[in-house]
Amino acid sequence: MHELSLIASLFDTLTEKAADHRAREVTLVTIKAGPLAGVVPELLVSAFDMYKKGTIAARARLAVVPLPFVVRCRACGAETSHDNPISACPACGSADFTIVQGTEVYLDKLELETD
Repeated sequence: MHELSLIASLFDTLTEKAADHRAREVTLVTIKAGPLAGVVPELLVSAFDMYKKGTIAARARLAVVPLPFVVRCRACGAETSHDNPISACPACGSADFTIVQGTEVYLDKLELETD
């Protein structure tokens, strides 16, 4: 399960950031993920809920925010945003485009409870 290894790595970051800020609890974690990131949001949440037991994030909630698929056409220069991958530029029909956004998954926000 790819999602479980991502969550395990995420917890390394959570633990480090919580210690840096002398937090007593992690309350919310927000991840952004593109449609080509290779993750299933529901599986990320499930892995998070399984992994968080007995940690500083035991009562935390994971929010997975979808990112749009954004491409820039090399033929006409149009930059367009889509919910799903496309095969041709909607402006000119060219298949020669570069992906600007939609392949990434990253920690966007972390809410901590401090004294």
